[in-house]
Amino acid sequence: MIDTALAIPLWTYVTFMGAAVVLYLTPGADMMFTIASGLRGGARAGVAAAAGVSLGVFTHVLIAAAGLAVLLLTYPVAYDAIRYAGAAYLAWLAVQAWRAGPFEPGRSGRAEMGRAFRRGFLTNILNPKVALFVLAFLPQFTDPALGPVWQQILILGVILTFGGLVTVSAIGACAGLAAARMTRASGWMGRVSALVFGGLAIRIALD
Repeated sequence: MIDTALAIPLWTYVTFMGAAVVLYLTPGADMMFTIASGLRGGARAGVAAAAGVSLGVFTHVLIAAAGLAVLLLTYPVAYDAIRYAGAAYLAWLAVQAWRAGPFEPGRSGRAEMGRAFRRGFLTNILNPKVALFVLAFLPQFTDPALGPVWQQILILGVILTFGGLVTVSAIGACAGLAAARMTRASGWMGRVSALVFGGLAIRIALD
């Protein structure tokens, strides 16, 4: 694995990170979910949600390295099943956020962080588009002449995951800090989070 990492040209890493940074800063389902989690549960919950999302991304990387993501293209029924499961889960989160009480800064403990982490992971892993994106994106920067392609995918996947964790965590933390400074308005912040979750559910179901 180390030999493969050293064999990859520096320019490949540079161009890969350039493309990755654009992806990090492009608003998408993961970013919106993390922001909503930060608004709902505070800065720590935002970071925890980002960590859960990142674990989901790396899981998709492992699946792509094993070649299993191709099955989603081969069997449309499996793709639709995962897609609708993800949409249903987000719809459930929307209902929970709508019914929840106002944000309380003191409650952002381990339980809240644990929920945000689990929800971030499930939201990402139940989005088949992430699997297909990883399968389409990472191989573009691989070269069979440099070593096993699956090893290159894992190496680039680790970089992609770590970079995303740092970037999205910062965004989630900022959302949480903003929410903590506006505690009086946190009643409607929960409603905003619910609308975001609901919008993501509709988007995934209709895509």
